[in-house]
Amino acid sequence: MYCTSEEVLEMIKEDMMGVIIGDEYIEDEEERRRRMTELADAAVADACAEIDGYLAKRYSVPFTRTPKVLNKFAKDIAVYNLVSRTGIDEGEREKTYLTRYNAAISFLLNVAKGVIDIGANGEDGGAGGTEQAAANGFNMKSSDRVFSRGSMKGW
Repeated sequence: MYCTSEEVLEMIKEDMMGVIIGDEYIEDEEERRRRMTELADAAVADACAEIDGYLAKRYSVPFTRTPKVLNKFAKDIAVYNLVSRTGIDEGEREKTYLTRYNAAISFLLNVAKGVIDIGANGEDGGAGGTEQAAANGFNMKSSDRVFSRGSMKGW
């Protein structure tokens, strides 16, 4: 797992939990927490499966040691999975969850394309020089510069 349900629940405010649970009001705080934990467990499992789907082409998933950058995006995706159960109102506070989800998907697409390296090439989650990159987050690689002032002289 790239994150835990407890980490996800820490990101959700108390009033939002009532919206996520739905129409039924649960007065007992322990029961409400138990219900939210069940929903969060499912959201985390879905988020991890979604991440694996993007990364399976480049990496052996699931990782034995998760790169730290995946923890953040797994939480964002899991929170979105919870909030989107009742629909996302793009004019309200829920838009933040959608924006963070879209950023996570964009990141994962770039990892899948090879634009971003999360530094988890080895079986242990980080091999050789990429272990430092994984600790820092991620690496971006690009082609050499094609046009410069020097190469464009005379035009």
